[in-house]
Amino acid sequence: MFQTKKWLVVAFALCAVLSVGSVWGAEPADTLQVNYFVNANTAGLPDGTVQMTNPGTSGATICAMIYVFYPDEEMTECCGCTLTPDDLRTLSINYDLTANPLVGVKATTGVIKIVSSAYTGVCDPRKLAPTPATRDWATHIITPTTGGFTVTEEEFLNASLSVTEVNSLQAGCSAIVLEGSGHGVCTCGTGA
Repeated sequence: MFQTKKWLVVAFALCAVLSVGSVWGAEPADTLQVNYFVNANTAGLPDGTVQMTNPGTSGATICAMIYVFYPDEEMTECCGCTLTPDDLRTLSINYDLTANPLVGVKATTGVIKIVSSAYTGVCDPRKLAPTPATRDWATHIITPTTGGFTVTEEEFLNASLSVTEVNSLQAGCSAIVLEGSGHGVCTCGTGA
């Protein structure tokens, strides 16, 4: 009976250590936001936008590190944009986020990830320092089967940012900058 209790205590202790370890290995909450775009670069349809703001809760300038993906999971563009407190920045999906693709093929659908990162004098998406807390929205150009189009707006959704994801985003963007000769670097639109 005593041995069973002893092993039960050891098992609970091990579970506690493992769960704390996985939390310690995670990046701060409220740093990764994800959304999608559809019908970009499509004749006869309007351009979609991404709106980003720094709520100013820390009183500091932050970086919005942006990573754009084709639907087959390949990164096509990346860039880092400064956001001062209470700044509003507007990016065109057609002209800022998909106009300069790495392989020359403009995306019509895909995924946008934004990592809120500390400002270190420059916003370099190859060097993340995750810190909360951009707030971001995207418009979607929806084409119903009945014809025409509808424009909707949706807030980016928070997602867990693991160390593995940080490393993957940094490596993918580094490869783009190294190999792209200027291609694959998005631009920061309008705003402060």
